[in-house]
Amino acid sequence: MITGIVNEHHEALIPLRVRNSQGREENILAVVDTGFNGSLSLPSELISKLELEFQRRGLAQLADGSEIIFNIYNGWVIWDELPRRVKIDEANTDPMIGMNLLSGFQLKIDVERGGAVTIQQLSKSSV
Repeated sequence: MITGIVNEHHEALIPLRVRNSQGREENILAVVDTGFNGSLSLPSELISKLELEFQRRGLAQLADGSEIIFNIYNGWVIWDELPRRVKIDEANTDPMIGMNLLSGFQLKIDVERGGAVTIQQLSKSSV
């Protein structure tokens, strides 16, 4: 199980370890974003610090209808105590966890300052 906390801005935060293919690792706090269908986004400074491997460019449509081009990198996260390979989108915002990374897990959030955030693997029969 993964646990986190709701901050004063009503953002659900979880601690996460991100690493590159050589094992270089950083501990981060990531916002759970149910409107993001990717796995993980990181700011360019952290991508550079981790020396993540560039994979390709992506295209996204924003809520206002405009489109942006962004870089996608290969990386690893420690997810529910296990290493998991993920695609990491470059975005100059706080680190964000998306729905792809949450797939197969149950997310519970007590939406109040200091509220609990829990992410737990679904049973095999419900996946």
